[in-house]
Amino acid sequence: MNDLIVIGAGPAGISMAAEARHFGVSAENILVIEKADEHSFSIKKYYPENKLVSANYKGFEAKCTGVLCIPDLTKHETISYLDKAISDNTINVHYSESVWKLHQNEDDTFLVYTDKGEYRSKIVAIAIGILGKPNKPEYKIPPSLKPNVLFDVTSVDITNSKVLIVGGGDSASEYCQFLTQKGNTVTLSYRRSDFNRMNEINRESLLALERNLQIRILRNSNIHSIEDSAGKAKVSFIENEFQSEIFDFVIYALGGTTPSNFLKMIGIEYDGNAPILKEYYETSVKGLFLLGDLTAGTKGGSIIWAFNSANTAMKKICSEYLNPNRDDKK
Repeated sequence: MNDLIVIGAGPAGISMAAEARHFGVSAENILVIEKADEHSFSIKKYYPENKLVSANYKGFEAKCTGVLCIPDLTKHETISYLDKAISDNTINVHYSESVWKLHQNEDDTFLVYTDKGEYRSKIVAIAIGILGKPNKPEYKIPPSLKPNVLFDVTSVDITNSKVLIVGGGDSASEYCQFLTQKGNTVTLSYRRSDFNRMNEINRESLLALERNLQIRILRNSNIHSIEDSAGKAKVSFIENEFQSEIFDFVIYALGGTTPSNFLKMIGIEYDGNAPILKEYYETSVKGLFLLGDLTAGTKGGSIIWAFNSANTAMKKICSEYLNPNRDDKK
């Protein structure tokens, strides 16, 4: 059992683990899970080498409230600072590991499911950033079908509809499970015969739906084109054995995801395009917190904002949930 699991090893996730250490949580009770093979992936990928990483960004005041703080630094200096924060606080980071499901138990603890294992924790903090984008098919999709062709299952409330899901990974299985529960007629198109990319739980759940005639699976199928047919999606396949078919919605699960889709799938409530947050960045799910850009709105925040959001969240976590022994809590 962990005291704290942090999803995402960017500035917000690293600072959350550092804050927990500063507030007296032992290193062995903190786990950070990062889908990339290194921390601060967005900074390393998107920041030019010769551009300063600004502490004061888009009007957010560069005033630090927590244990981590930086001035304007170069990209290399920023990464070195975060490297040192991980080392100095003995932060345990699992790299190249993706979280696909989060479940809250009756005792309010969490089960975190990844592609490499399962973990239990008292508190979960999500710091995944806002840059996630789903993968898209190579063939063209008619602009008129934009409301019908989607890349997540939460942007539109789909009920009692005929739906085609395209993909063969964990997201595809989760979409099938989610949409059948909402009274939809679901078909899954996958270009292979076996679902080797799925974890065992998702694979068994998907095959159980097929056995119970709750979904239809088109194995070894590849879409040739999608056309607009009176406002619905007419899907044609490369293989002759699959006839063209009309669907109310086509949903792609080809890898990648939007942060909002992930958050909604794990049960976080939204008000329009923004997650509902209580004081200290706690979500509608008790003991589940958001950090960094996810708390700053669509424009995103600064690195200082990320650091400060972790400090803010940690105050409530330690006062109401963990209560580690520390005489000088902030």
